[in-house]
Amino acid sequence: MQKDLVSIQEVTVEDLRRIFEIATKMKSERPSYPLKHLQGKSIGLIFSKSSTRTRVSFEVGIRELGGASIFLDQADLQLGRGETIADTAQVLSRYLHAVIIRTHEHAELVEFAKFSTIPVINALTNMFHPCQILTDLFTMNEYSEKLEGVKMAYLGDCANNTSNSLILAAKLSGFDLVLSSPEEYAPSKAMMDYSGPGNGSVAWEPDPFKAVKGADYIYTDVWVSMGYEKETAKRKKALMPYQVSREIVESAKSNVKIMHCLPAKRGEEISDEVIDGHSSIVFDQAENRLHVQKAILALLLDENCP
Repeated sequence: MQKDLVSIQEVTVEDLRRIFEIATKMKSERPSYPLKHLQGKSIGLIFSKSSTRTRVSFEVGIRELGGASIFLDQADLQLGRGETIADTAQVLSRYLHAVIIRTHEHAELVEFAKFSTIPVINALTNMFHPCQILTDLFTMNEYSEKLEGVKMAYLGDCANNTSNSLILAAKLSGFDLVLSSPEEYAPSKAMMDYSGPGNGSVAWEPDPFKAVKGADYIYTDVWVSMGYEKETAKRKKALMPYQVSREIVESAKSNVKIMHCLPAKRGEEISDEVIDGHSSIVFDQAENRLHVQKAILALLLDENCP
């Protein structure tokens, strides 16, 4: 892998294969998997957004690989008092072995990585969510035993960090992605025009029932991402027809699987009966964050990682 994981654009097909292979081994052998990949290493977590799955899975994963984690609330750092990102990155590079960042502006993470001499991992920005989407690919591969030719329908806000990363992932790994939303929340032209190494197709379809036709997976995310709370009423009104409901699920394949990166706003983007139903794999998806992120850390920080 490259030094940093800023977005899916840094991931190659070979990287994806190795992540799947290592994550599968770590998952099957937990907790007997040897604590060696991060032995003697300290990993900083700089978060300016709230987190449950991301923080816990990274901290547990670091410990299980023999490393130590240091949680740093961005507001408590000198960044909050005006120190530059460049200075912070250079100083922390002298203390730590890697930094995991969860922040609002993607440009800030890019700047941090530019001045950092240690690996920087994107744990979520307003543009991309690579660790989540690599986990999603791993989960799909567990269920379908392949990615190429598999169809996913994504419903809701198709211009957020999850949908942006899914577009990159489809064009990397070869699955077919149909995004469905009102035109106001359609994916950007820049994202749709991105050309990846894989053969996956990406399309936008405003009719959610057409979008899910023949889908192997239906994916959704919260309609109001962090930072957009003032738009709550507007978004809920516009996106309600895109709720993953029983009627939507029945329009897809009979064995369709339901995905959600969580946290879920039950009754908004997804109904209770769907997220708790037999087609839902959202908690398998959540568990896999731990295994995939451990694989990413091992590949970035252990030069002897197989």
